[in-house]
Amino acid sequence: MSGTQGQTPVPEAGDGTRAVRAGLPEPVKYEPTLPGPVFAAHFHLPGEPTGPYTYGRDENPTWTHLERAIGGLEAPGESDVETLVFASGMAAISSVLFSQLRSGDAVVLPSDGYQVFPLVREQLEAYGIEVRTAPTGGDAQLGVLDGARLLWIETPSNPGLDVCDIRRLVEEAHARGALVAVDNTLATPLGQRPLELGADFSVASGTKQLTGHGDVLLGYVTGRDPEAMAAVRRWRKIVGAIPGPMEAWLAHRSLATLQLRVERQNATALAVAEALQDWPEDLAVRYPGLPKDPSHTVAAQQMRRFGCVVSFTLPTRARAERFLEALRFVDDATSFGGVRSTAERRGRWGGDDVPEGFIRMSVGAEDAEDLVADVLRALEESAR
Repeated sequence: MSGTQGQTPVPEAGDGTRAVRAGLPEPVKYEPTLPGPVFAAHFHLPGEPTGPYTYGRDENPTWTHLERAIGGLEAPGESDVETLVFASGMAAISSVLFSQLRSGDAVVLPSDGYQVFPLVREQLEAYGIEVRTAPTGGDAQLGVLDGARLLWIETPSNPGLDVCDIRRLVEEAHARGALVAVDNTLATPLGQRPLELGADFSVASGTKQLTGHGDVLLGYVTGRDPEAMAAVRRWRKIVGAIPGPMEAWLAHRSLATLQLRVERQNATALAVAEALQDWPEDLAVRYPGLPKDPSHTVAAQQMRRFGCVVSFTLPTRARAERFLEALRFVDDATSFGGVRSTAERRGRWGGDDVPEGFIRMSVGAEDAEDLVADVLRALEESAR
């Protein structure tokens, strides 16, 4: 149900056209272009319980439109791709891990990935699954891959923005009998397409730049292997980690502006990164789009756009807190990818191996000149 069949076809087109048209049903006279959310726990179901919509935990027409839209962005033109949406990014991540792994299996996770992974590790190990970790940079996960059932890649990594070679890791993993899942949250489908690079799953939090307004919690899994995706679907059914129809509809509506937001935010992120790089202090600036960034060479080979997140490090925790307080156009908040810029001292959560003065900044859709000026002024004021 969640493949690309049954939707308005999007021929060879640019990212903007594809984002605007993705997942729309065939036009029907007097009907809206994007149907409103379907609020239903059950559907009329006389006779045998067959057909696309039987019960609200299994399927919903609003999910179907969104799933087809995301699939059309993750793997344009591929009819054998399936997407499943979830209540959050962690629900999507968990669905892959716990549907594909069994007691006695080994999984390779990034040691510098999302800060909830230590909790995930505890749960996996409690189920008898061996967890190995290695950093993202330098393709270090290859060193602990032998005998693993699943390799989990997060590239660019959050929050350090290291990048690994997806093609290389996929080839090595498949040669050793392992599946590969790529967390595509930071890049979005407009930044990179993991399935085209050989991955078995592309997984993301739609909470971030995909929807872009900071008002929806959402996750998704895209894959092309029917058996593997059937296991993911079964896990969703068992756990019930489903999005509400309103959240799914809001997410689909937001996709129409994805290309506009991504272009603006990525261009401004580069401007901010360049300004930080030129600052008299050494701020250890990281942004894959910077030619001098350690990740740039690999990123340029597999990414079409470099994302909206910039990281840098101030000398002390106190300096970082003064910097955040001095900002006028940037909210002190977690998460990333929204149209309003945010920044935070990432070490306050305790789950990331970063210095006390490490700042993760998510660049929004404000005017680049205003944002750069605000950041530079806050740097100057915080240094006093």
